[in-house]
Amino acid sequence: MEFIDEQGPSLPSNIADDDRIPYGAQHIGNRCRKLADAGFLENLGNGVYILTEQGTRYLAGEFAANEEVPDAPDGAEAGANGA
Repeated sequence: MEFIDEQGPSLPSNIADDDRIPYGAQHIGNRCRKLADAGFLENLGNGVYILTEQGTRYLAGEFAANEEVPDAPDGAEAGANGA
């Protein structure tokens, strides 16, 4: 999420090419899909991901990952347990 926040819309393969990221494109793609399901990223198509408003608010420290997300779309929650 921080990479996308800094660099803008990105493919998992572009993220994997960054020396700071110790994971391969397949792992990053899986994580991006999960973050998109949780409402933190959005898939623009062709595997390009952007940060959502919810993702931006999370990075800004407006809520913790284990808290219910304020104004989450379709009742989505940030944390696994939603507490």
